[in-house]
Amino acid sequence: QVQLVESGGGLVQPGGSLRLSCAASGSISRVYAVGWYRQHPGKQREVVAAMPSGGTTNYADSVKGRFTISRDNAKNTVYLHMNSLKPGETAVYYCHAEISSDYVSRWYWGRGTQVTVSS
Repeated sequence: QVQLVESGGGLVQPGGSLRLSCAASGSISRVYAVGWYRQHPGKQREVVAAMPSGGTTNYADSVKGRFTISRDNAKNTVYLHMNSLKPGETAVYYCHAEISSDYVSRWYWGRGTQVTVSS
């Protein structure tokens, strides 16, 4: 059973920083593409950053230059470094990853971590 567990969310003041983590656990052969999404209350989930297994990392225009996605393959963990946070970025942040387990590759979601940007 593969699981993704996010952590690192919380309350931060406008202009502040947070680092989110997403750890994959279970019977994992390989983690391919990874990404971070967020969902504002009452709105659809939107992509924040996407890192394919090969190719260029992509960011939502609204976060370019402020957010950075990174990964530690040895730990099966992906990170989202968020700087200069804005109140409008209050949302639940989700990790999304394509993972090979028991010879089958599929996409998984974490349960999300709440980020609140407020003074």
